[in-house]
Formats: sequence, C-alpha cells, structure tokens
Amino acid sequence: MELQRLLSYTRKAVDDYSMINSGDKIAVGISGGKDSLTLLYALHGLRRFYPNNFEIEAVTVNAGIEGMDFSPISRLCDELDVNYTVIDTDIYDIVYNIRRESNPCALCAKL
Repeated sequence: MELQRLLSYTRKAVDDYSMINSGDKIAVGISGGKDSLTLLYALHGLRRFYPNNFEIEAVTVNAGIEGMDFSPISRLCDELDVNYTVIDTDIYDIVYNIRRESNPCALCAKL
C-alpha cells in the first residue's frame, strides 16, 4: 500500500471516531513487526498535517529474551523524532524458568 493511501485511511479513521484531540500523547506499542511499525509511520505522517497537535511515544516491552536488539527501532524513532522507551521485564524468565510453561501465551491468558 502506498503511503498516501495509508495516510488517507488513517486520517479517515481518526476523524470518523474522534480519536485524537489537541495535546494528546499517543503511545504506540512497537514489537518490531510490520503492523506496529506501519502504525508508527502512519501517525508520524499524520502528525505533520493534522489540525490537532499531538505527541507520539513508541514503547517496546522487552520480555527478556536474550539477544534482542532494539537499536534499529531506536534509530527509526530518532529519524521520526519520536520518543522511544523500552520497558524491561522478566517475562521470559517467569514463563519459562519459574513457571515452566510450555506455551508462552499461558501466563497472559490467565491474567
């Protein structure tokens, strides 16, 4: 999908559902996958011309999986002038080592 069409759809949804007011701070959960990064790009593009001023904050929950590298996301956020926060957790250790779950979704499904 081309960027212009994505921005058009984003603007329509935001307007139709009154999703963004002036002064809003929008947190975008970033996994590093195409869905979350596309949303980040769409909101960044919208921010340039939308009549209501708003801030974007990108947030990644670090589950504690060894070897995860969030530096590409950090660089992208720097390029987009978006604040980026990584929240470190012990989710991996809790699920696999303490609870010994065979399915990583088991813990969150019970919450």
